[in-house]
Amino acid sequence: MPEASEDRILYMLKSRGEQTAMTIAQKLSMSSVGARKHLLNLNESGLVDYSDRREEVGRPKRYWTLSQKGHARFPDAHSDLTLELLTSVRRVFGDQGLEKLIDDRESDAEAGYKTAMAGCDDLQSRVERLAEIRKREGYMAEWSKDPDGSFLLMENHCPICAAATECQGLCRSELILFRAVLGPGVSVERLEHILTGARRCSYRITSET
Repeated sequence: MPEASEDRILYMLKSRGEQTAMTIAQKLSMSSVGARKHLLNLNESGLVDYSDRREEVGRPKRYWTLSQKGHARFPDAHSDLTLELLTSVRRVFGDQGLEKLIDDRESDAEAGYKTAMAGCDDLQSRVERLAEIRKREGYMAEWSKDPDGSFLLMENHCPICAAATECQGLCRSELILFRAVLGPGVSVERLEHILTGARRCSYRITSET
């Protein structure tokens, strides 16, 4: 079982993507020797992989990433039960019934999100609150503002990944949900998608007014 420092490394690789040992050491306030030792332990446990890349000058740099086993340490919430329920709904009620289930879930989520966003009077505060909600729901969400005034919402984990793989209407529903709760005159574009092989899901949010 990885120790606390190694758990912190796994979390960093999950939330920030590939990193060098030096960057990990700096960000987590540990020695570079200690970071490399932890990474080697994690590699022996099958939790991280690495690749060596030659850059413009100097020796090749080693970049560390989570392995498939490492990603699995960040659980897909109730995946087995959810998949069984989706399969049962589709079998009993057909695809139309499954769509009705997704629409109902979307309506409930929209009402809850809008209640949580009460008092957010501008787009930045709504994006910030949306990221807080998604973080509480297990998406490891964060946000940033670009110099052009647009916003980036990033979700470094998908706690419903197995369900979304089985029923991609859930991902479509989330995009509709974001557009509904961020308000009229706001464009939400998905830039990265875990289900297509990306490390994370990310969305560009822009005011059209």
